[in-house]
Amino acid sequence: MKKILIICAVAAFAGCGIYKPYTRPEVRTDGLYGDAESGDTATIGNISWQEMFTDPQLQALIEKALTDNTDMQSAHWRVKETEATLKSARLAYLPSFNFAPQGAISSFDNKNTTKTYNIPVSASWQIDLFNGLTNAKRKAKALNAQSKEYEQAVRTQLIANTANLYYTLLMLDSQYDITRQTAEKWRQSVEIMRAMKEAGMANEAAVAQYEGTYFSISASLHDLSDQIRQMENSLCSLLGEAPHAIARGSLDAQRLPDELTVGIPLQMLSNRPDIRSAEYSLMQAYYATAEARSALYPSITLGGVAGWTNSAGSMVVNPGKLLLNATASLVQPIFNAGAGRARVKIMKAQQEEAKLSFQQALLNAGAEVNNALTQTQSARAKTDLRKQQIESLERAVESTELLMQHGSTTYLEVLTAQQSLLSAQLSQIADRFDEIQGIVNLYQALGGGRELEPQNK
Repeated sequence: MKKILIICAVAAFAGCGIYKPYTRPEVRTDGLYGDAESGDTATIGNISWQEMFTDPQLQALIEKALTDNTDMQSAHWRVKETEATLKSARLAYLPSFNFAPQGAISSFDNKNTTKTYNIPVSASWQIDLFNGLTNAKRKAKALNAQSKEYEQAVRTQLIANTANLYYTLLMLDSQYDITRQTAEKWRQSVEIMRAMKEAGMANEAAVAQYEGTYFSISASLHDLSDQIRQMENSLCSLLGEAPHAIARGSLDAQRLPDELTVGIPLQMLSNRPDIRSAEYSLMQAYYATAEARSALYPSITLGGVAGWTNSAGSMVVNPGKLLLNATASLVQPIFNAGAGRARVKIMKAQQEEAKLSFQQALLNAGAEVNNALTQTQSARAKTDLRKQQIESLERAVESTELLMQHGSTTYLEVLTAQQSLLSAQLSQIADRFDEIQGIVNLYQALGGGRELEPQNK
């Protein structure tokens, strides 16, 4: 017994400090945002989603999604699962106790019956000499933290998806209104062309061209209605509800931040839950490697039994006597055909893979920020140009209609001018949507939509 205790003491001394806690690898964040990078730490990713999206109907939809979306609920239960795993890893430090009472009745050659019993409580306690239990606990802790970041990532994506679907509906509503108004104007034009034909001022070809264009525009209204219904159904699915009509505002009434501050790339390490989740995966791989190395060293387990028994070997004593027994065991792997070291190599390879995934997540995040910012800036740059284009085309339509009435131009020029105007008006709505979508994507790319309260504690 003394020898085993001496071995335990020597091993414990030798095992102290062999494995260090995880430290973040060196990562380069310079230039991740491209031309958009600045030294200002202000970022729209740090404002709450309620401040970002001020439309009350959109806010109600986001609240509903955060409560009832199935992916969000699944992420919540994933956190509960990892919390239980972490609790189990922490309890592994404590000794285990088992209560296993036994009784027996025996008789030999029909002589007196012998009754024996054992009422023991056995205990077993593994000493964590080489951080095997500690590394398992640290890995479970990293898994729990990763699940929480996954929940945050689902939250930010859910907010962004809800907003994008909502704004898509508003864009389709605006396009439907413009198309409906244009169809009504074309219907009136058809009536005018028929009257001009009867007056001998136009021919059947002109009437047919106007009718064909009117029917084409009217048909596109049904396409837009179908797209609107599909968007409503997609949004209902996101909300965890059966298909129904979505109450909403208008595209023109939307107000989003004019100043798009992106901060510095280093902030993504703390702001973006998907990057934090990738780092926690690396942390798990690190501790899995350390745990595999721990298995190469001796494991020591202390055990004991205490209780009552009336069995004293070859004789039975009554009443029963106190039973005490203490044991200690040391297990040192001698030969396992290199399986232990192979497992270390496997864990090390997985650790390197996780490191590369973490680095790639940073690069992807930087590209997302740059793409979203470029999309927004490009849409804003077209705003004035598109406005001027529409004003010019409106004058062109008005002029060609007057000229046709006086016989100075053909109906084909009028058709071309009106179709160009409709196309420009639809493009103007699409540009506004692109701007809004770019802002939403930028907000998500900068880690917006996460719960900020835990970060401030």
